[in-house]
Amino acid sequence: MLTGKLVFAQLMEHLPLTTFRRCVARYGGHHKVKRFSCLDQYLSMAFAQLTFRESLRDIEACLRAQSSKLYHLGIRAPVARNTLANANATRDWRIYCDFAQSLIAMARRLYAEEPFGVDLKDTVYALDATTIDLCLSVFPWAPFRSTKAAIKLHTLLDLRGNIPSFIHISDGKWHEVNLLDELIVEPGAFYVMDRGYIDFERLSRLSQAGSFFVTRAKSNLKVKRRYSRKVDKGTGLICDQTVVLTVFYSRKGFEAPLRRVKFKDPQSGKSLIFLTNNFALPALTITQLYRLRWRIELFFKWIKQHLRIKAFFGTTENAVKTQIWIAVSVYVLVAIVKKRLNLSASLYELLQILSLTLFERVPLIQLLAHRTTTTEELNLQNQLNLFN
Repeated sequence: MLTGKLVFAQLMEHLPLTTFRRCVARYGGHHKVKRFSCLDQYLSMAFAQLTFRESLRDIEACLRAQSSKLYHLGIRAPVARNTLANANATRDWRIYCDFAQSLIAMARRLYAEEPFGVDLKDTVYALDATTIDLCLSVFPWAPFRSTKAAIKLHTLLDLRGNIPSFIHISDGKWHEVNLLDELIVEPGAFYVMDRGYIDFERLSRLSQAGSFFVTRAKSNLKVKRRYSRKVDKGTGLICDQTVVLTVFYSRKGFEAPLRRVKFKDPQSGKSLIFLTNNFALPALTITQLYRLRWRIELFFKWIKQHLRIKAFFGTTENAVKTQIWIAVSVYVLVAIVKKRLNLSASLYELLQILSLTLFERVPLIQLLAHRTTTTEELNLQNQLNLFN
């Protein structure tokens, strides 16, 4: 008889369940709940994320087929489609939001020393948003256009480990630049963003808080040059200038000088103009920081392809936010396991392996480390030795 824990149970052992219970108690998650607990709901939804389930009926069918193993998965109540739908619609999504934030804090500590391509000790964030299209008749609470609905996933990505440190979910009409009002600014950190976030009054608040920003200038930017520094044009740099804004309202929002760096990409031949409030870093480092912004685009592409956040199991705002936050927590959990077990495989490879082996009883480190099990490594304690 096989012994040992299921792979799914081994993976969930890395969850801080004490923190989860505190989140449930904070928002009254077990009010009038008889059997199907918030942990059962979370584990069922995490199972759906890891095995790429497409609907509540799909989740119900798969878990009922393995009903004898539900207890060993950690699920203490039968999983019914209506029960899970009702839990997603009524139990406060902030339970899973707060829990995901606690996992994010754990992951960021693990990846604090992770290199990210630039020799810089300070924290560097990439800021951007992605749109998830919805049907207006099914999701009327998320208006976007006259004939369609959408939600926006506003994300602040820590480039050390590509861990989302802050996520805000809004309807499609909410403009990205408003996120700068929601951020708790970290002094000394760098915020890399595209031109959609240029609002000089808001950028001034970032600067006054002691943080730095790197962004691209708009084509109609009006500035006056005060000083020019020497640059090595062999690296692609064209100029490195100290400038001040000349348009009245822009100057009123940001009175301090700005740094303007112009760079010509040697591969595409395209000229790019960057604005920053940091005057200490080399100009080439400023261009390298902005180049790292593409990582958040890859992050959005990755989660849309490998997490269930495009097809939703419920239509209410609470159900959608619950599903997104559980998906984020599963992503972060796999990243935590990758670091704790010192695995070389990518997150994509880990998710693909886990999707097929959740009901196996193989040790997690052995399964994910791509080790080939030999006869000597097998546990033969229950096997009689015929040669003694």
